Amino acid sequence: MERFHELKDLHGTRDASRALSHQRTLLTMRLIQTLTLCLALSLSLAAPSHHMEGHAQKDEPDAEGHKHELHHGAKLDRCAGMEFDAVAVNEEGIPYFFKGDHLFKGFHGKAELSNETFPELDDHHHLGHVDAAFRMHSEDSPDHHDHQFFFLDNKVFSYYKHKLEKDYPKDISEVFPGIPDHLDAAVECPKPDCTDDTVIFFKGDEIYHFNMKTKKVDEKEFKSMPNCTGAFRYMDHYYCFHGHQFSKFDPATGEVHGKYPKETRDYFMRCPHFGQKSTDDHIEREQCSRVHLDAITSDDDGSVFAFRGHHFLSITGDKFHSDTIESAFKELHSEVDAVFSCEGHLYMIKDNEVFVYKAGEPHTHLEGYPKPLKEVLGIEGPVDAAFVCADHHIAHVIKGQTVYNVDMKATPRAPAKEGSITHFKKIDAAMCGPKGVTVVIGNHYYIYASPMIMMMAKIMPEQHRVSQELFGCDH
Repeated sequence: MERFHELKDLHGTRDASRALSHQRTLLTMRLIQTLTLCLALSLSLAAPSHHMEGHAQKDEPDAEGHKHELHHGAKLDRCAGMEFDAVAVNEEGIPYFFKGDHLFKGFHGKAELSNETFPELDDHHHLGHVDAAFRMHSEDSPDHHDHQFFFLDNKVFSYYKHKLEKDYPKDISEVFPGIPDHLDAAVECPKPDCTDDTVIFFKGDEIYHFNMKTKKVDEKEFKSMPNCTGAFRYMDHYYCFHGHQFSKFDPATGEVHGKYPKETRDYFMRCPHFGQKSTDDHIEREQCSRVHLDAITSDDDGSVFAFRGHHFLSITGDKFHSDTIESAFKELHSEVDAVFSCEGHLYMIKDNEVFVYKAGEPHTHLEGYPKPLKEVLGIEGPVDAAFVCADHHIAHVIKGQTVYNVDMKATPRAPAKEGSITHFKKIDAAMCGPKGVTVVIGNHYYIYASPMIMMMAKIMPEQHRVSQELFGCDH
């Protein structure tokens, strides 16, 4: 009997062992199946489609060590701070800022795909980025004068009035012999800034001066300059962009004079709020910004108020003050279309509304405003500029090239067509002062002796710089 129980226990142990072994086998098979399925899924996700293969490679450094990020479909915010791939101006002097396969036109506004303006960049070269760009200014090379050049890896594209020139793209070495591929930046340097009409190319810490007349290349060493990721010539100054900062430099020597680097968002973009700044920093930004003004006016005491985006700059005698529009005109908040002063009040036009403030510190918002522009001035918005000359009660309102006058003492007020401006297609801002009518377009202003001369003059008046001559910027 004891032997029987021993045999029974032995058979039970063997059965349990066989069962355990069977379970282990099943678990092993299931584990292998799971791992095989995961491996197949991983491989299917890792293998790019033919359409995406080229795009995926753009996020990786190329053979030269450059990294070009692709942003197709992304919402880019230049005010978040970014390093641009290239910067250049078009035929009208509007800056183009390139980032990945996107393009920012001017100093504010949303990004758009580069191939919407320059479709051949994708048709010929599926790269999604621009290494360097510049607009040629060369009397010695009339075939290239006023053309925009874009550099992508080892190719160069030449555009004239946004149309790709015949036989382009070409190898960089064919058009600019002695200049390497995979550039970081480029900028034109016409006479007399350089001895001859020249193009300056940047690659890392290597600087190349290409003489457009002789085709000779001189290698330079700009010791005081950082490596440029973008460069451009604007208002006869030369700027090197690095990260989200920039430095102004001498194109012949590379020397950087003054307090640099500076923040790109302060001077070349309209960004409402970022970083911490001192009072002097705010004033310098508004004095020296290259972003165009929205409005400008002078009050009865001769103080000047200039508005740009979310900020304003006031000048009383030789004293400057800068702050946010919201801090001084809280009901208005930000961004105005036109401002004029009349009988101790500031009339501030925004879209189809008029806000009125009593001049003085603090500015007092009049009860009952804002009111519709049609009700206050009898005109439909939006308007581009408006001004009233001292000791007069006629508001001159500018829409496009048409000037209307409105008698501010009339009831009701009704606009009458006064004339047209022929020198400019569009005006950014205007004011009337002791010297006459100041008309602001972009970064320049022009002075006419009177509103009538502004409309009748056949000769363009002398051009002045807003930042330096109107606001006293020293750089």
